[in-house]
Amino acid sequence: MRAIFALLVFLASPAAANPLADLIAGSDTRAPQLSGVVGVVATRSRIIRAEAHGLADIAANRPLMPDSVIRVASISKLVVAIAVWRLVEQGKIDLDRDVGAVLGWQPRHPAHPDVPVTLRQLLSHTSGIVDGPGYGFALEERLQDKLAAQHWGPGAPGQRFEYANLNYGLIASVMEAATGERFDRLMTRLVLAPLKIDAGYNWQGASDAAIARAAVLYRKGADESHWNAAGPWAAQVDDLHGQRSACPVRSIASCDLAAYQPGSNGTIFSPQGGLRITIPDLARIGQLLLRGGELSGARLLKPATVKAMLTPVWQASGPQGSGAVPGDDYHGQMLCYGAGPQCLSGRKGATDQPVPNARWWGHLGEAYGLLAGLWVDQKRGRVFAYALTGTSADPARFPKIASAFYSAEDIIIAELAQ
Repeated sequence: MRAIFALLVFLASPAAANPLADLIAGSDTRAPQLSGVVGVVATRSRIIRAEAHGLADIAANRPLMPDSVIRVASISKLVVAIAVWRLVEQGKIDLDRDVGAVLGWQPRHPAHPDVPVTLRQLLSHTSGIVDGPGYGFALEERLQDKLAAQHWGPGAPGQRFEYANLNYGLIASVMEAATGERFDRLMTRLVLAPLKIDAGYNWQGASDAAIARAAVLYRKGADESHWNAAGPWAAQVDDLHGQRSACPVRSIASCDLAAYQPGSNGTIFSPQGGLRITIPDLARIGQLLLRGGELSGARLLKPATVKAMLTPVWQASGPQGSGAVPGDDYHGQMLCYGAGPQCLSGRKGATDQPVPNARWWGHLGEAYGLLAGLWVDQKRGRVFAYALTGTSADPARFPKIASAFYSAEDIIIAELAQ
């Protein structure tokens, strides 16, 4: 596997200046210096570019490789959505039914107690839920007990778009309650294993070999509020030294996963952002959608299902959009959203256009120093996937280049999409 990737890197990295390598060197002043970056381009049938620059583990001087395993943050949601739609096809769940009928308790907006919450709303962030006081709870806690009045925003379910990680904790709970299976095992069975992808949520289901290839996420500072561009790189997540964590979830006491009741707290395996996966394998997820739900002989979804997934549920209203449902556009980065995937509007002058006419489907990821993206360009038959594993300074402080995305992302996407 490494030999194949090494060849791809050689073919994709000529002696001429490479914008991705420039970001590692810090020679592109439009963006902060990066600790590492991986970029992949795929067609319907194969990966045509895969390269990596920088270090996966700075302390060990271990290079970042295309097959390094990375926590891809909110792109995890798109992979969850594929599993949800598989369960819909199997008749296990219904996108437009009150999720309370599956959970055994009813999530209800305090100001709109008669309005049900549905999976379609949760998938598209139109449920009325906001992250409020938090979206990840301990193994011993029940989501039913932790969902507070502060977790509900303005507007009834179905009446407003507001991006919230907690939606996917509820989705995972519904998946578990409908099947009796733990979320991490469901994701392996429904998506990762059929595609022969060595990955997992909070590393569950991933092999020891994958853990040995873990990429550490970095910032130059303790967290997103403290930056020191001249200081050392500070590990944020997955500084594993090749060792699997003794407890893959947040736990108050003994971390007894055997005692966990599926459906009671789907937040524990971080469905909103905890997927560890290589960027080429992430591109395979994009290929699955590009090919109408089939990849390498494995049909996970019907073409009609993929078409339904890639249909907007919400689009921004106002000058950049035409939707009737109001919403928060996430700093201009989200102007269109489907039942699981994010969509780029393709509108001239819109703030979600890293390249002109980008009517793409996929998702952004941002957490712990990482910025990442997976995008499917149906018109050109291309998949673009990337991850930068750490920034030396607050990326929000750098002027925008082509879109509301961070400047480093615009540089990377433009390079991959050319």
